[in-house]
Amino acid sequence: MPTVYIKNYGCASNTADGETLAGCLKQSGYTLTTNKTEADIIIYNTCAVKGPTENRIINDIKQTPKNKKILIAGCLPKINYERLNKEVPFDGVIGPATGEKIINIVKHILDGQKIVALTTHKEKPPLTLPKLQTNPIISIIPINFGCLGSCTYCCVVHARGHLRSYSIPEIIQRIQTDYTTGCQEFWITSQDTASYGRDIKTNLADLLCATNSLKGNFHIRVGMMTPNLVIPMQNRLITAFENQRLFKFLHLPVQSGDNKVLADMHRVYTPEDFQTIVEAFRAVFPDLTLSTDVIVGFPGETPEAFDNTLKLLKKTQPDITNVSKFFARPKTVAWNISDGLVDQEEIKHRSALTAELAKEISTGRNKTWLGWRGEVLVDEPGKVTNSWISRNFAYKPIVIKSPEMLLGKTLRVEVIETLVTYLKGKIIK
Repeated sequence: MPTVYIKNYGCASNTADGETLAGCLKQSGYTLTTNKTEADIIIYNTCAVKGPTENRIINDIKQTPKNKKILIAGCLPKINYERLNKEVPFDGVIGPATGEKIINIVKHILDGQKIVALTTHKEKPPLTLPKLQTNPIISIIPINFGCLGSCTYCCVVHARGHLRSYSIPEIIQRIQTDYTTGCQEFWITSQDTASYGRDIKTNLADLLCATNSLKGNFHIRVGMMTPNLVIPMQNRLITAFENQRLFKFLHLPVQSGDNKVLADMHRVYTPEDFQTIVEAFRAVFPDLTLSTDVIVGFPGETPEAFDNTLKLLKKTQPDITNVSKFFARPKTVAWNISDGLVDQEEIKHRSALTAELAKEISTGRNKTWLGWRGEVLVDEPGKVTNSWISRNFAYKPIVIKSPEMLLGKTLRVEVIETLVTYLKGKIIK
């Protein structure tokens, strides 16, 4: 059978899509390889959320070895097919969440056909499909596709469509199945986990409470959730987070600390709403790891509006702040905005200031962990030889060193050093 190479880009949901593509192809007899030169067909499972990411993917496709079949999958073909068609060679383009349909698509391409399959997604692939995991102990489980948002800067809704949720029994069964194969960490993910279930008369809090019925020693990380959809279920969500299996990790993107900018972005909450949610969670989980996202330079962001974002970060003290420069994306409302544009040099300046503040806050938050002792799960190899990345109850990354194979092991460690983005630990008896 032909050999396939798959390159994944972007978010956890896209990685999950790629794992399913790989699992379906492997089950049908294809050989998966990690070496491009060995492949008969190369699948680029793309992301389109940011302009620089798109540019990098385009460049990667241009560097494809000659005489290889090329299939471009994921969000980018749905967002900017025109650019792909103009700039790069390909034998096929498909959207995200293709599922088992990938088998026939690859077969047709290898038979010499050119495939353009960019119809609107109204369904979702079965959650029972095989998958080939990127990490053998981490199971990424998409709980829904699409979202309920209409953010003026976001192009992903045009790629992934509107909300389609899996049922709670389907998700619980997938967790149980993957646990029996050795998974110990589960990433509950989607474009917006807080929108989960609104189309099937349930919600994220119901789902997380349902995981209490499961047996086994494992951990759950809940993915990004928009603040306005957290508010109606806030108290029940906090109760659900009391489950010891759930990492005390909250990814709550604020995007801006200014009311007018949030309104222009069509983010239907206020900075005060964001702060209230953070305070409510920290009142119960004082060691919570808070992750947020900020966009700087959105059209109409005045110096005062930008300063409001900095003030909010100082008030709420996120452990992690993902800072993005504004890039207008195709098919969005912001693509056509011509008034109030912020100069590119000013955007760079604001980005640098925000990143510096984020670094300062993160450094301070991490220092509070010095001397901490407790259990961690080793969930990935480190970047340096004989190093391993482990996670404690708050999903803090703690790097430890050992020549032994530690992946999947639960250990006791002591934090002996703190840095900007991670902690260093030593194994204790």
